[in-house]
Amino acid sequence: MQMVATILLVIVSISLIAVVLLQSGRSAGLSGAISGGAEQLIGKQKARGIDAVLSKATVVLAVLFFLLTITVAYFM
Repeated sequence: MQMVATILLVIVSISLIAVVLLQSGRSAGLSGAISGGAEQLIGKQKARGIDAVLSKATVVLAVLFFLLTITVAYFM
């Protein structure tokens, strides 16, 4: 059981890193650095398309990561 949980933890960890790196930043580019504050107040939009999928995948993988970490720690 411990070996299976450890292997799943490694797979989830690598997947979580990949999903986080695939997401676009909140202030992508130089224009975001210049107008940062105004863009947060005026330009709030819900994530659409691939950004929404990546955001949901990040939450799911993060929850799996924490559960598997607790499982591996419990079996040690």
